[in-house]
Amino acid sequence: MGTTESRGELVQGTLDLLILKALSTAPMHGWGIARLVEHSSNDVLRIEEGSLYPALRRLERAGLVKGAWSVSENNRRARYYSLTPRGRRRLREEHVHWKLLVRAMTLVLET
Repeated sequence: MGTTESRGELVQGTLDLLILKALSTAPMHGWGIARLVEHSSNDVLRIEEGSLYPALRRLERAGLVKGAWSVSENNRRARYYSLTPRGRRRLREEHVHWKLLVRAMTLVLET
């Protein structure tokens, strides 16, 4: 993320991991997921709606998250997502894989 233009762009394959991590804290709707990731990354990472909702549907079809309609804090109808047990396992696995990848990238970049 070296240039201003690339700031906030996600590395391919990280979106699912970020969504699963966000949902590990509590069930939330899509807008809440996007805001949590943005806030947690000190406004560096941004998830666009055009990426977020297809990813949530994909994760739901895979049985990693479960969605249910409810009323949001501002009295609007919203779909809330929560992690399934399978989603929690996937989050743990992907977190381990991510840490290995980061270490490997650091080794390569620092040599």
